[in-house]
Amino acid sequence: MRAYVMSRYGGPEVAGLTDVPMPKVGPGQLLVRVRAAGLNPVDFKIREGKLRIIQRYRLPAVMGNELAGEVEAVGDDVTRFAPGDRVFARVPKEAMGAFAEYAVLPEDVVARMPDDVDFAMAAAVPLAGLTALQALRDELHLGPDSRVFIPGGAGGVGTFAIQIAKWLGAHVATTASQRGRGLVERLGADQVIGYTTERFQDHLHDVDGVFDLIGAETLVDSFAVVKPGGTVVSVAALPEPQTALKDLGRGRRLAALFWLISFPLRKAARRHGVRYRFLFMHPSGTELAELAGLIQDGKLTPIIDKVYPFDRIADAFTHLESGRAKGKIVVTM
Repeated sequence: MRAYVMSRYGGPEVAGLTDVPMPKVGPGQLLVRVRAAGLNPVDFKIREGKLRIIQRYRLPAVMGNELAGEVEAVGDDVTRFAPGDRVFARVPKEAMGAFAEYAVLPEDVVARMPDDVDFAMAAAVPLAGLTALQALRDELHLGPDSRVFIPGGAGGVGTFAIQIAKWLGAHVATTASQRGRGLVERLGADQVIGYTTERFQDHLHDVDGVFDLIGAETLVDSFAVVKPGGTVVSVAALPEPQTALKDLGRGRRLAALFWLISFPLRKAARRHGVRYRFLFMHPSGTELAELAGLIQDGKLTPIIDKVYPFDRIADAFTHLESGRAKGKIVVTM
């Protein structure tokens, strides 16, 4: 089968399309014929080796972290799915494998696709949608009358985060370019701040939490707009001890390393009386089924910037790494 494989860590030149053996389905697993796969910043960060401290892969490795397709076969002990089912999933962190014509997945990370949604749209959901849901509901505990700031709301995760925050009942502030303003307003953002023309610190104060999608100075400056006791959750900065213990299930050695490298950020957060948390999301078929229900009910709409054929996945990565996409980038098989 054809697959997009990284041979070593590095730039775009270390990955390419090649033929690899078909994966074999085992007990509790599904063999899925991949129809579409979503691209995410984590994909090129893995390729560049920036996440080796969190997860090392046996190379060469088939890349890709989310997919949509049809169940081709099921292993022993699979009870919820059958051949022909239309499914989507965020693949296990330690495996990857979505950028291929076939993939093997454990049953517990898979959910049925929403009715009347095509494979490209379904493939755009799992990683970004689950990231937003887990950050906003499980970490920031948003509810009615909460106030949240989501910088970078027009991106892949941001477009899900705005809609999920509104579903949870929150007031949403975000930043966007002039090109992205109309999109985030259509998604429900209550306050849009021009990121090239305005300082969000001049417009926001005492928000309940921040879901940071940008990192760097934006993250540090966001500590000042959160009310004391609030939380800033980032997916774009440095991991902290809870990342190792809670998100990765690793020991205290990695937690100690994360404690050290995140100390300046946590210190800056404490100066403002707020908590800093880096989230490394986890796959969940149960939560993905929740998102499918929201899509089915018209409360959540995946936003796709561009769809590429699989044989142009290198071009899709070039577009992704440009940072200019509004919504998700998808390849179809």
